[in-house]
Amino acid sequence: MRIDIITIFPDYFAPLELSLIGRARASGLLDIRLHDLRSWTHDRHNTVDDTPYGGGPGMVMKPEPWGEALDTVTAGADAVPRLVLPTPSGVPFTQQRADRLAGEPWLVFACGRYEGIDSRVAADAAQRMPVEELSIGDYVLAGGESATLVMVETITRLLPGVLGNAESAVQDSFASGSMARLVEGPVYTKPPVWRGLEVPPVLLSGNHGAVDRWRRDQALRRTARNRPDLLRDTPDGEFDRRDREVLTEVRGQSGTEPVAD
Repeated sequence: MRIDIITIFPDYFAPLELSLIGRARASGLLDIRLHDLRSWTHDRHNTVDDTPYGGGPGMVMKPEPWGEALDTVTAGADAVPRLVLPTPSGVPFTQQRADRLAGEPWLVFACGRYEGIDSRVAADAAQRMPVEELSIGDYVLAGGESATLVMVETITRLLPGVLGNAESAVQDSFASGSMARLVEGPVYTKPPVWRGLEVPPVLLSGNHGAVDRWRRDQALRRTARNRPDLLRDTPDGEFDRRDREVLTEVRGQSGTEPVAD
């Protein structure tokens, strides 16, 4: 996969040299290219923003450098990239969207700052490539760089060969497969007793069926406590009898309505 990132702060992306992504880049699985937006400015101050039409606080990123940057970055290639615009105004970035974007051969991320990028940039780009506006949460950041880091890591860890064990992605919170989207339960490693706290005996039993059931129970409990919205969106048919018993127990403890039989 090729990923181009356009930003006024290329140094922000030093973490992409580390860990799994760094190794994937070194091995050739990932081609990540950073571009300084100011390279496409033509005044002595390398200006990338101006006051908004219609008045109001803040500044808006100018269309000219963005247009030139996208023209240059996407020129001369056989493939057509997908442009991703991180913005709190976008649709929610979910694990399912990450799965879909992981199937793209080429992504371009445009990191906005200030009050955002002049809207004509997205409209112009949409004539040549797919454009998506994505939000990582209901809050406002200083710029799109940190959101881009989140999305790049989420997407690229799904690529074949990036994770040491491909099963890790399958067992993640929010992983695709079942329509029941659950957060991951608690995890443990050696030693079996630490500061008087013991690893649950079932994990030491060697009974894989019992371990799988315990992990599912814990995922259900944690999801019911921390993300009940995920359970509300799940069809009843996705839960077996044991699932219903666990959810009834948790919701009874919290005073909320249990799942109906």
